[in-house]
Amino acid sequence: MKRLSCFLYEKSFEMRSQELKILKSTILFEGLDDEVLRKIVGNQLPREFKKGHIIFQQDDEADYFYVILDGWVKLYRQMPTGRDAILHVFTKGESFAEAAIFREHRYPATAEVVADASILAISSNAFTNVLTEYPDAMMQLLFSMSAKMKQFVAELEQVKGRNSLQRVAYFLYKLHTVKNDSGVVELPYEKHIIASRLGIKPESLSRALTKLRVFGVGCSNNQITISDVSKLHDIAMGFDK
Repeated sequence: MKRLSCFLYEKSFEMRSQELKILKSTILFEGLDDEVLRKIVGNQLPREFKKGHIIFQQDDEADYFYVILDGWVKLYRQMPTGRDAILHVFTKGESFAEAAIFREHRYPATAEVVADASILAISSNAFTNVLTEYPDAMMQLLFSMSAKMKQFVAELEQVKGRNSLQRVAYFLYKLHTVKNDSGVVELPYEKHIIASRLGIKPESLSRALTKLRVFGVGCSNNQITISDVSKLHDIAMGFDK
């Protein structure tokens, strides 16, 4: 596994407007001005990682946390049974592992790239120094942790409160954006990871995709076609009864 030192460069990283926009869109950095953000980023450069790359492993020392500029990363723990339990899957505009730098300084889980990703690593030392210098940044961190907890609870309720068909429909609906006029979306990562994230078995995911065909949802490999987005939304919300 490549160590975290691979993120260090002597030349400072001058953030491009697009990357700065992504950073400012994260819950963690929302509301912070450009000067504070540049101090937090310091001399770190974004890195491109291929699917399957391990960013850090469970119990590694937590010297960095991360912001995804593009792609997908899963966070998972190895259970006593030897099976992996997926805790969450993160994507563009989301940060992860920031809590680990404040508690025990060890990562509680393993982070693996599940779709080619561009990731910015941020030094825990640089970040804590900025928090000391800028009280507003500390308040934003507390707000971020609270918002993430609420988001986690909301996602848990969404999963527990829906049957497998509704969970899959909701997942596909969330993938479909307003800009996607074609009604075609690509599954961002393998189906077994999607099933694990939704709390269902892979065979249940396959059955749900089959059932959704009569509602205008087609599946060919990783490509999903949605002919009636409003109907998919109704199924996801349980309004189709």
